[in-house]
Amino acid sequence: MPKTVLVVEDEFLIAMDLKLLLEGRGRRVLGPAATVKEALRLLDGELPAVALLDVTVKDGAVTLVPEALRARNVPFVVARAYSRPELIGGDALVGAPNVGKPTEERRLFIVLDQCISS
Repeated sequence: MPKTVLVVEDEFLIAMDLKLLLEGRGRRVLGPAATVKEALRLLDGELPAVALLDVTVKDGAVTLVPEALRARNVPFVVARAYSRPELIGGDALVGAPNVGKPTEERRLFIVLDQCISS
């Protein structure tokens, strides 16, 4: 059974690249979700093994998504260019691994796999 990854990313080309990259490595993608509302709706239907989050999406900061993920014990990773995403996304992002943006493929899979196995 492939590991499911929730992708929350509002930039269409980046979201599609991530989807293709993840599926090419045997992951199943939930989403991509371009809004917090859409991400929360997806979480109500299925729990992923891990989530990959942008910090800001079309309807604002993703704060409610990591809060919902933590409540469901789902690990998550942030993909953001700056080093302190919690300054924008709130305390729910403190301590979350940040794979950077643009995301380097090798690092992305190492961090996602570490999150799933821990």
